[in-house]
Amino acid sequence: MNEVLIAIILGVVEGVTEFLPISSTGHLILFNEWFAFGEAFTKLFDIVIQSGAILAVIVIFWKDLWPQKWSFKSLEEQWGRILAAFAVTAVLGVLFGDFIEEHLFNPWVVAIALIAYGVVFYIVERKGTRNSESGTGDLSYSHAMLIGLAQALAMVPGTSRSGATIIALLLLGYTRVFAVKFSFLLAVPTLLAASVYSLAKYDNGISTGDFWLLAVGFAVSFVVAYAVSKWFLRFVQTKTFIPFAYYRIILGVIVLAYFTVKLL
Repeated sequence: MNEVLIAIILGVVEGVTEFLPISSTGHLILFNEWFAFGEAFTKLFDIVIQSGAILAVIVIFWKDLWPQKWSFKSLEEQWGRILAAFAVTAVLGVLFGDFIEEHLFNPWVVAIALIAYGVVFYIVERKGTRNSESGTGDLSYSHAMLIGLAQALAMVPGTSRSGATIIALLLLGYTRVFAVKFSFLLAVPTLLAASVYSLAKYDNGISTGDFWLLAVGFAVSFVVAYAVSKWFLRFVQTKTFIPFAYYRIILGVIVLAYFTVKLL
């Protein structure tokens, strides 16, 4: 298959799945079964298209990320809880990230995680009860650290970083809208740090052709992530996450069935 077409397909997959609670890493692992480059370049490509999705969130939430006044209080209100959650995730990522990537990045784990968290999403949504929290400053630091712990669970492919943080926030009683917004904001330092860390480990050269493939994937991911994120923010204002729970469970069952048959 034409490599540019592969770059476009994977860019679309990343853009659609990065901020929806359905696991971008899990989807990329699955799609890489049919659409991939060489192993080393595929890892680099996945990092670059993730960066495109991050840029989309930075553009959407620029006012929330950039303090109107440069004061300690202003910075603490906008970034304090985000960085507290990120710090917990970062520590656990350094301790367990490489081990998880080496042993758990396979379709079987993806399928089980998709199903398990789909069931959790369904149960949490059926439970109901939300308070009216609406600002990052309303989140306590203890809750922020719990969110960081939940986010660390997403190192297991198929979990979904946004899914894990949203579930944790819902369980703590926050509204769907706030849960999604905080998950988006937390994605910025988390995914940037993960991308820089992964890039630092990449020691293969990049040809001119590789550069253009990366550029195409980045651009496609940015555009698609921007559109999907704007849609998702509107969606959660009036809808529940139950459709995503159904999607996760159905996809997980299909993946299990497919790879079971493939083994036979």
